[in-house]
This record gives sequence, structure tokens and C-alpha cells, in this order.
Amino acid sequence: MQIDHVPLLRIQRELHDLPRGRPRFSAYIRTILNEGGADGARLPLVAMNPMGRDHVTALLDDLLALDADRIAAEAVAEAVPTVAEIPGSCKLGLVIADDLMGGWTNRFAFEFTDRFGHRDDAGRPRADRVSPIAPDLPRRAKHSWLSCPLWSSEPASVRAVRESVLATIHRLAYLHRHGPAMTLRDRLAQEGHVLAAAGCEAPVLDADDLAYTREAIAPFLDAADMRTAVECLFGDEAARTLGFTPRGLSPRAGLALALNDARRSPALAGRTPFD
Repeated sequence: MQIDHVPLLRIQRELHDLPRGRPRFSAYIRTILNEGGADGARLPLVAMNPMGRDHVTALLDDLLALDADRIAAEAVAEAVPTVAEIPGSCKLGLVIADDLMGGWTNRFAFEFTDRFGHRDDAGRPRADRVSPIAPDLPRRAKHSWLSCPLWSSEPASVRAVRESVLATIHRLAYLHRHGPAMTLRDRLAQEGHVLAAAGCEAPVLDADDLAYTREAIAPFLDAADMRTAVECLFGDEAARTLGFTPRGLSPRAGLALALNDARRSPALAGRTPFD
């Protein structure tokens, strides 16, 4: 697959030059629709908070000073060989998701969909959201897009940019080879592989917490629903924000376990130690 990086940070920053309210929101809608764009490609800015406040503006300034779009382009070039066997092409861009003060952004719900795609109540991919290029790859107008989130609660850094881009591309490669992750067991395998392949250093837990997490989530490995996945992968903090059941788990406990196991057993290649 050919992946073309499209610089989107400057576009998002220019929207912040407009007053909050109708002028900015109207410009935001026009930008998403890419009115006047040469190829009719709608831009993947739905995750952006168009009413973002000064903290988002400051983060965009920091990312532009960091030359984050250049870093993203370099990460694309580094990772694109992993998707060489996939036919077609798509575009990729960085988008600020406002989990700090964005009223319409629940980070954990967003991350679940970003990692595993849109699912029905049985955990199956929704037929109306499947891309013609690859399952769960969002299609907008003439092009499919990979949208790489950067979070307003986290400072600008080279690592954050690289991890977002690399994880997104490695996730696409994994999805192509193994198909959609249907159960918690599958989702642990997918995300452990993706996080390790992207060189992610977090999340981490100490040995006792890892052992506790492994035991706590074992009864739910065959569950396919979003609720159980969020509770087990993201922990009690996430569960409470969505009205789910806290299970006595640390933040991102399941993801930390998945990353730990993938690092220790890279030969698992899509399986988990639970298999």
C-alpha cells in the first residue's frame, strides 16, 4: 500500500486564529469538506474540537515548532514497508483530539474505535463502516485516510508523534494479516503486537500488578463486547467515565499486560500467552 502523509497541523492551527463560535465552526465544516480542494478529498478532522481553547492552540504551536509533520512523514517512510503487501493507497495525517477540555471527546471510547473499528453489539465490524481498501479503514470522499491522534492532555514530543504514526500503520498491517479482533483475547494480541512493533514504552505495570491483571481478566477473554474490552484494556478510570463496571484494574492495565507479553514473546506473532 502507498501511504501519503498530508500535513494537517497548520490547517488546524489556522482555524484557531478565528474567534470561537460560529465563524470558526463554519470554517471548520468547510475545511472538513475541503471546499475548493483540487482532488475533492475530505479531511479527517472529525476528532478535532473546533471550539478548542488556548491549550489546544498552544499545543499546535508546540507541534509546529517541533516540525511534527516532518517527523510524521519520516515515520510513515519507516513503517510503510510493513504494509507493502496491501493493495491500494491512502492518506495519513495528524489530528489533535481534545481529551482535556473537549466536551464531545471521551478518550477511551475514541481509542476503542480507533484501535478496533466500529462494532455492533456482538463485536462484529459494522458493514456500513468498512473501507473498500481494508476493513475499518475510514473512507472519506475519494480517498481513504489513516488519522493519527495526538492528545491535548499530553505535551508535544517526538515520541508521541512517532508512536501515533507507527502504531497506526502497524495496526493496519496486523489487521490485514489477522483480520478484525473480535474478542478480548484477540484485542490483547493485536495491541500487544502493535505497541511493541511501534516501539512504545508505555503503558507499564510492575510484576505484581501484571500478575493480578492477568488473573483478573482471564474470565473475560472470550468476551466480544465493547464494555468488557474497555473495562479490561483501559482499567477502572476508563470504566467510570463511561458508566461501566470497575474491576479493580490499574489505568491501561490490559494494554500494559499485552505490551509486556509481546515484548517477552515476540514469536507469539498474533497470539497471546492465554492461548
